[in-house]
Amino acid sequence: METIKKVVIVGGGTAGWMSAAALSRILGDKVQVTLIESEDIGTVGVGESTIPMIKLFNAVLGIDENEFVRETQATFKLAIEFRDWGRIGDRYMHGFGIFGQDLATLPFYQYWLRMHQQGKAPDLENYSINRMAANAGKFMRADRSHGNSPLGDIVSAFHFDAGLYARYLRRYAEQRGVRRIEGKVVDALTRASDGHVDAVRMENGDLIGGELFIDCSGFRGLLIEQALHTGFEDWSHWLPCDRAWAVPCELGGGLLPYTRATARPAGWQWRIGLQHRTGNGHVYASKFMGDDEARAQLMASLDGRPLAEPKLLRFTAGKRKQVWNKNVVAVGLSSGFLEPLESTSIHMIQSTIARLISFFPDKGFSQPDIAEFNRQCNFEIERIRDFIILHYHATERNDTPFWDHVRTMEIPDTLREKMDLWRARGRIVRVDNELFAEVGWLQVLHGQRVPVAGHHPLADLMDEKEVADYLGDIASVISNCVDQMPSHAAFIAANCAARQL
Repeated sequence: METIKKVVIVGGGTAGWMSAAALSRILGDKVQVTLIESEDIGTVGVGESTIPMIKLFNAVLGIDENEFVRETQATFKLAIEFRDWGRIGDRYMHGFGIFGQDLATLPFYQYWLRMHQQGKAPDLENYSINRMAANAGKFMRADRSHGNSPLGDIVSAFHFDAGLYARYLRRYAEQRGVRRIEGKVVDALTRASDGHVDAVRMENGDLIGGELFIDCSGFRGLLIEQALHTGFEDWSHWLPCDRAWAVPCELGGGLLPYTRATARPAGWQWRIGLQHRTGNGHVYASKFMGDDEARAQLMASLDGRPLAEPKLLRFTAGKRKQVWNKNVVAVGLSSGFLEPLESTSIHMIQSTIARLISFFPDKGFSQPDIAEFNRQCNFEIERIRDFIILHYHATERNDTPFWDHVRTMEIPDTLREKMDLWRARGRIVRVDNELFAEVGWLQVLHGQRVPVAGHHPLADLMDEKEVADYLGDIASVISNCVDQMPSHAAFIAANCAARQL
């Protein structure tokens, strides 16, 4: 066993600098980490909405949260609001965190489902402090000093400026010894003996050698695809959206503690509010809508004056056939792409980095380790894929050719099995610690009107009045807790307001 001493990261942006920051923190000065990027090559830079696991990443790096929020012009996120997905006029939240409190052997939602099916319980959101606080524009960090209170159950993530985030992590990484090289990589040199990448060639002719290479070159996949020809699995037959216009605008509509996803005739539109601006984008299927029409729809629905010309992104939903091939690991867009409907892009960067650290190789590059790494990567992205397909397929909309197509299309067997379980008795089974837990599936299945024939039989063993009192107490306590919370804007002003740009 010979220890790896040189790691080369090709590409900057969010993926590159998250990789550099984490490796410099974990590996210390025992391994030289070099990052190559070019100021002339732009980054996608629209991955500005996150899920709660980002807080673990920051904690591992030892980052102070208030400083992080100030430096990235961030706001807090409690949920994602979905508009017009099941039907035009519908609105529901996918909130982070728990719902209610489990009772006896069943999850809370089975008791709620029993009563809701009889018209004797209000909507699901009344039992989630995240969703109730998001609706009220409130925010505070979880406070566990109140004992068994919903105030201790608040779960949050962030909206932040992706460009500022990359710069923040660059400062962090360089302070810990990461070497940055400015310039463009034009190709890679592979060894005849085993096909591993031996070095990358710069535009000026310089060769940068390494032992482990991390490909953060975005959709191009300079190493994982152009050098190693790994192959790509296309999922556009399930996820037909293949383009997005993105544009920032002036703040408008207040500092909302949630991301908004509004369904459009051939896709959907995002709204992500930061402290200094609002990020917007229109994701659409070019087969069903032209670029000019998609751009016009986006620009006509902004909260404020646009701050730049809109940027067009082209992509194909799918995954690399191997995330780790030989001595190259793809991180971020080079490993695959799923549209940011559930804000999973940055999480998949984070989980790939964590998995690489867990399976960190020596120079022998154990093939069983690489195979297990790839198996875990494949499972994660395939289950996230299913969750995103659910948003499109679980609809009653047939008002445009796009919605008629996704409503009637064939879906993966793994998703169909989940939907069948729900339809029969309201059962939701989380498989092998997949990313989205039962409460995530519950909110989308219910929020988008997927019918359910019954509920868990054991929920009927409890007296109806006892169940009603149990549900009523939970909703009342959550409502009282939300009343005590400060507004999202007030919390930021008091704790982590960024300087005005």
